[in-house]
Amino acid sequence: MKKILGFLVLVSLAIAAFLYFTPSPISPLAWKPQTAPLMTGALEPNDTLMKAELLGQGQIHGPEDTAVDAQGRVYAGLHDGRVIRITDGKAETFTATGGRPLGMDFDAQGNLILADAYKGLLRIDPAGKIEVLATEAEGVPFVFTDDLDIASDGRIYFTDASSKFQQPDYLLDLLEGRPYGRLMVFDPASGKTEVLLKDLYFANGVALSQNEDFVLVNETYRYRIQRYWLKGDKAGTHDLFADNLPGMPDNLQGDRAGTFWVALPTPRKSDADFLQNQPWLKTQLAKLPRALWPKPASYGLAIALNEKGEIVQSLHDTSGTHLRMVTSVKPVGDYLYLGSLDNDRIGKLKIR
Repeated sequence: MKKILGFLVLVSLAIAAFLYFTPSPISPLAWKPQTAPLMTGALEPNDTLMKAELLGQGQIHGPEDTAVDAQGRVYAGLHDGRVIRITDGKAETFTATGGRPLGMDFDAQGNLILADAYKGLLRIDPAGKIEVLATEAEGVPFVFTDDLDIASDGRIYFTDASSKFQQPDYLLDLLEGRPYGRLMVFDPASGKTEVLLKDLYFANGVALSQNEDFVLVNETYRYRIQRYWLKGDKAGTHDLFADNLPGMPDNLQGDRAGTFWVALPTPRKSDADFLQNQPWLKTQLAKLPRALWPKPASYGLAIALNEKGEIVQSLHDTSGTHLRMVTSVKPVGDYLYLGSLDNDRIGKLKIR
């Protein structure tokens, strides 16, 4: 027993010495989240996501976002930098960016507009040729180009999630809790990029409203959505559209008919909420191997909001066995296409 106690004391001292002498990669702020909303009413758990058809299962890894072309073919960006196209159930390589392709959509000319975490804002023509549209704004380079939406006039609204942490270190941005994100717009006619909002807490999903009078941007690590007004008396100002969401909002997509779909990779967890208000603990945790960090729940979750910011529907896979870590929900026609940062499949769910 004495030997065991002695060993435990030595291990404890070694850990304490490691934490004391190892510099932390973050300088965190304290933030106290609101009490998570109850999963009742429109948030009542259900098995809707279990009914989704699975595309590319076992052939792909990490289809974070999707896009569907005029021929109905599904595209997705993968962990290995490829953009794949699914035709007749088979995933084939369309092109490769050499980075990490994230948010994507097709423009009116049939080009795939893509936010690549490393390469910036890209345009890919139907033959797979890549053109770089933007890599910086106001002299500040993009570090984590994330999501986008395209207006009817061709202007591209997009985000740089963090000006400090790159894509593999997105959890460090979560722990540090400082506002490094920006919302921007790129004008293809002039080739210029304008910053609309800065100092956002992990600027993620982007979506234009039905009448394109405002654009929404998710702040993932604040569980909220900001609204930036593009037209009317409030043009150029911003306000809070939705707050205290039941999970961390990732990609965001409007159907241009008054509904916004929000992907929530994980429901809220009490340990994560508690940790946000503990800067010292976050400082120490960031020093430890990622295997020792708290894990997200294995769960599939997406919600729909109306243009008033009210949650009107939720889609669940409570088991996380069919669809989990949903990072994008793309409404196209009668279907939703659901991507995932680390799963091996794309969900296709009929909603009409």
